[in-house]
Amino acid sequence: MKEAQRLGFQGRYDKLSPVIRATYDFPAMTRIAVGPDWNTIAADVQAQLVENFAQMTIVTYASRFDGYSGERFEVEPASDPRNTGRLVRTKLFPSKGEAVTLNYLMRGSGETWKVVDVYLTGTISELATRRSEFAAILKAGGPSALVDSLRQQADKQRALGQGKPDSPKR
Repeated sequence: MKEAQRLGFQGRYDKLSPVIRATYDFPAMTRIAVGPDWNTIAADVQAQLVENFAQMTIVTYASRFDGYSGERFEVEPASDPRNTGRLVRTKLFPSKGEAVTLNYLMRGSGETWKVVDVYLTGTISELATRRSEFAAILKAGGPSALVDSLRQQADKQRALGQGKPDSPKR
């Protein structure tokens, strides 16, 4: 965040991408967000969904980390056990206003732990929200429509992050 202006959008994306890809379990997150339909989707389309979900997530972070004005991030030293992993509690302290609670559900993945869900304000599951959104898209247009939707969301965030309007004003 401290280098956001100097890096620009693409620089932030390039810096965040390897860290986020190493920290988030995008295959598991995508499978959870898609829900029961996951097993009916062809493997090549599953791979497209995972990659486009990852791209959308990274683009969103690169767009949001667009400056620094004294924010700080704190991680509680102890994590809470859950039946599917551990919950890591954090807070983002803006320079003004109230702290934002972001809790991360972590699951063991080989020798490391990876994020499998993020809870905004401590309770709002990103994947539960995504599952509702994804179910509607899958019902209306199938897996290819979901791939297109994720790609379009990433493209829109990328355009906004680069300071370009996503459509001409009329």
